[in-house]
Amino acid sequence: MVESINTKVDLVIKGTSYIGLGRYGQIMIGDKGFEFYSDHNVKDYVQIPWSEVSYVAASVMFKGKWIPRFAIFTKSNGHYTFAARDAKKTLRAIRVYVDPKNMVRSLTFFQVLRRGSRNIFKKLKAKVGRHS
Repeated sequence: MVESINTKVDLVIKGTSYIGLGRYGQIMIGDKGFEFYSDHNVKDYVQIPWSEVSYVAASVMFKGKWIPRFAIFTKSNGHYTFAARDAKKTLRAIRVYVDPKNMVRSLTFFQVLRRGSRNIFKKLKAKVGRHS
């Protein structure tokens, strides 16, 4: 059995982990960190201490009415994406332990496209400038 890193639990809610294939389970937010435990496999869990969290990015749609998923970016192990039954409640519980300045909105689909097209044109412009 896996032992929790938390001594006090603030919130337990149903959620989905998007590490590899989607896995259903329980999200637990407590005083020491963020935890996800799979419903089907006891060995399938994620424990992220608050000291390891760099920032949290949330996908916000319909002017804040719906948050389909959020990602926790760590200092050394990349990022982990999750969805919760009530994402707003989950993010409010996380905000107690993570600095609100480190809680950001992720880029929209069109912002990603715009940045990509700008980078392509910058590379082309730099390439043309070198050959002239």
